[in-house]
Amino acid sequence: MSWLSSLSRQRAPWILLALVAIVLEVTALYFQYAMDLAPCIMCIYQRTAVLGIAAAGIIGAINPANTFIRLLGFATWLVASIWGLLIAIDHVDMQTTTDPFAFVCEFEPNFPSFMPLHEWIPSFFAATGDCGNIDWQFLGLSMPGWMQVVFAAFAAAAILVTLASLFFKAQKS
Repeated sequence: MSWLSSLSRQRAPWILLALVAIVLEVTALYFQYAMDLAPCIMCIYQRTAVLGIAAAGIIGAINPANTFIRLLGFATWLVASIWGLLIAIDHVDMQTTTDPFAFVCEFEPNFPSFMPLHEWIPSFFAATGDCGNIDWQFLGLSMPGWMQVVFAAFAAAAILVTLASLFFKAQKS
């Protein structure tokens, strides 16, 4: 486990984390614009959580040897991945419920009034789809089903790396 702790003190793994999240964002834009799949409010929230994971990678890459910066990166990674997982779980519930009144899919994101991202960058943050629609599936999972897998993997990795960093001494490089 000390090798894992050592990895968190290097810049390359943090950059890789940010790059994986950016690839997911580019993929989301491909689905939206090339495949003409309209994102719903839950999709936009998941997209925002992935941006949080990218931000965690960037934060950690700034100076991974610095304990405060590394812990801030871990905290951002954990919060974004767990928040994204919870949203993806709710989204799958919306898609699979038989009660049409069990969930409400809002039309406009609930971003803070000081940061209305859906107004500033509507091409990225505007929700135009319906949360209950299943417009795409792969291997039996809808898009939020796959995002559950993705966010669970991000959360598990974040927990493992954070614990290794906190409880195991890093090996000297």
